Amino acid sequence: LFCRSTIVVTLLLSLAACARAPAPVDPAYAAEVEEWRSGRLERLTADDGWLTLTGLYWLEPGENSFGSAPGNAVVLPDPGVAATAGILILAEDGKIVASAAEGSEVAVNGDPLGTTVLKTDADGQPDLITAGRIQFYIIDREGRLAARVKDPEASTLQTFSGIDHFPISESFRVEARLEAYDAPREVAVPTETGQEAMYIAPGVLLFTIDGVEYSLEPFLSGADNENYFLIFRDATSSVTTYGAGRFLYASAAAEDGKTVLDFNLAYNPPCAFTAYATCPLAPPQNWLPVAIEAGEKYSGDAH
Repeated sequence: LFCRSTIVVTLLLSLAACARAPAPVDPAYAAEVEEWRSGRLERLTADDGWLTLTGLYWLEPGENSFGSAPGNAVVLPDPGVAATAGILILAEDGKIVASAAEGSEVAVNGDPLGTTVLKTDADGQPDLITAGRIQFYIIDREGRLAARVKDPEASTLQTFSGIDHFPISESFRVEARLEAYDAPREVAVPTETGQEAMYIAPGVLLFTIDGVEYSLEPFLSGADNENYFLIFRDATSSVTTYGAGRFLYASAAAEDGKTVLDFNLAYNPPCAFTAYATCPLAPPQNWLPVAIEAGEKYSGDAH
């Protein structure tokens, strides 16, 4: 009886181990995912990456001073910068006029700053202000303007310890079919700031995981709408992944309406790493009841 019980227990443990063992992954595909992860990590830890954010200062109409003194409207955390290095004027027409204080060393796009109207990120590439080691630029969020400050010596960058991932799984690389709307529609998406951001959705993507069909609403992205941008939550959110959801890019649907969703490339939004980002949140239509155990994990403090 003892031997028979031992055999049964051993068999059950072996079956459980087999059930937990991940399915083999094509080496070439695994290499592609690892290369993407390396590029992602390189961008995140760059001297001007998301980990360098030290402030987000919403601008008020009229004068907004910037410099190293804590009383400025925009604080630049470098003691080598003048106490008041310059002024940002938010004009009635919504334009931002920047000027440097006399004797301060401030540059715009590498050239000395005199007085200039700044481009925001709504204009494409924003103008970059540099003072000491600090850089900042103006972001536009549905007409609300803020200075986004970056410091290559930010503590978030210095203490960053990397990103955990789920094992690469080809079962989470799925074909999706676009069920197109009669015409692309504008969709309001909530953001971390409490405002709504507007995106254009071409339709709904239908895909299957473990024999069950799910859907996500993608948003058009890229200069020629050649990509889809997806913001989604799933059953791992707030458990093993970031609570507000994750991001994913995919190629726009081909003429046959098909594309591929590779959840191994799902990644944490900037708000997972800094309190100074303005991330869109997963809209309710993109909350999946299934656990997407692929892509980036998250175990840090929520922002």
